[in-house]
Amino acid sequence: MNVTRQEVNAETALLTVQVSPADYQSKVTASLDKYRKQAKVPGFRPGKVPMGLIQKQYGKAVLAEEMNKLVSDALYAYVQENKLEILGNPIPKEGTEVKGDFDNPGDFEFVYEIGYSPAIDLKLNNKSKYDYVQVKIDDKLIDQQIDDLRRRYGKMTSADEVNDTDMILAQFVELNEDGSIKEGGIMHSSTTSMEFVEDKKVKKSLVGKKVGDKVTVSASAITRGDSDKAAMLGIKPEELANHSDSYQMTINDIKRMELAEMNQELFDKLFGEGTISSEKELRERIASDLKQMFANDSDRLLTREVYRDLVENTPVNLPNDFLKRWIQLSNEKPITIEQIEADYDSYAKDLKWQLIQGHIFKANDIKLDNAEVIAFTKGLIANQFAQYGIPAPEDAELTKQAAGALQNRDEANRIYDMLAEAKLTEYFKNTVKLNAKEISYDEFVAFASK
Repeated sequence: MNVTRQEVNAETALLTVQVSPADYQSKVTASLDKYRKQAKVPGFRPGKVPMGLIQKQYGKAVLAEEMNKLVSDALYAYVQENKLEILGNPIPKEGTEVKGDFDNPGDFEFVYEIGYSPAIDLKLNNKSKYDYVQVKIDDKLIDQQIDDLRRRYGKMTSADEVNDTDMILAQFVELNEDGSIKEGGIMHSSTTSMEFVEDKKVKKSLVGKKVGDKVTVSASAITRGDSDKAAMLGIKPEELANHSDSYQMTINDIKRMELAEMNQELFDKLFGEGTISSEKELRERIASDLKQMFANDSDRLLTREVYRDLVENTPVNLPNDFLKRWIQLSNEKPITIEQIEADYDSYAKDLKWQLIQGHIFKANDIKLDNAEVIAFTKGLIANQFAQYGIPAPEDAELTKQAAGALQNRDEANRIYDMLAEAKLTEYFKNTVKLNAKEISYDEFVAFASK
């Protein structure tokens, strides 16, 4: 068996595999002999079926199967021995027929196309400058966090009249365009939150209303999106088009969140008994926790900005025509070139990033060894316990749970991706020049959503 290579261009090459009878005859004969021993043919005892009959019935299929194995093994061996960096797998060259006759076997020749993995010239060093955006932890942000915590541990009470943060329990009755009640329309009791009302005029019209008051409202104005609106009206989102947006809202009850008192009982619920003993210590602890939490977000945003820059500005010459055909041939379900073209830019962008990331890992000897993966997974599990205020298990139990999580392929892939990103972020922070910028929480959220 002989494999030769012909360069087509810088991105692709052709591999020609020449197979002679000496390469496949013994394998085909051995395979047919197995069929003969197992075949059940009327008129013949098991194992005594004439080879000519077996050859006639199975010979062509067996030859094709053995040939496919031989050619695949030869291609793989050639790529490995010649240390070729390729994308995907070799695919049959388009428009080229196999040379050889399966009905009268002799010499065969197969031509395959390969796509080279492009060389990456990454210009990233200590002269590369990126903004490192951080949230300014000020009194306003700490106050908001304290209010959220007090709300979480507060209790619901009934109020006399609506304010701008209350929850309203009401009956909603669908109206016609003229304001009359629609016959056979929606009549449903539900809740809505004043915090969902963004329209200042609508909010003002509801503030001060009391139990028993009737108000005409737009369902869209007091909800957040179609799913929320449909839930409030007791219908499915796809049914919204069949109904009016105007409703008579009769207030049945007004619920208000009474914030938990700022005392030792609250401090103990939040951070454990005796950990915090004053409002000053509470504010310091919250400031520290916020700084740590937003540090992770700052890291992610740095990685995002570097990623965008590298993908946009690093030249990567992909064998695009080859890749499109490879996607088509390797896809589990039939797919047209037109369908591939529609999504190809996104696919190429993702592949480009994978190649850049792989280059960074290889060039800097960054690895994900098993001990690190276990330790990282144990950290994730411990953090999950901490989020619910539960002490983490002993180390042996954590290790057992980590190993169990990694048995799940999807979960393992997610964890490996997270660890890879963490290592990549660490590399960026140690390599590029960071321009630290403190901005408000709202500005940070707006920046993160870009």
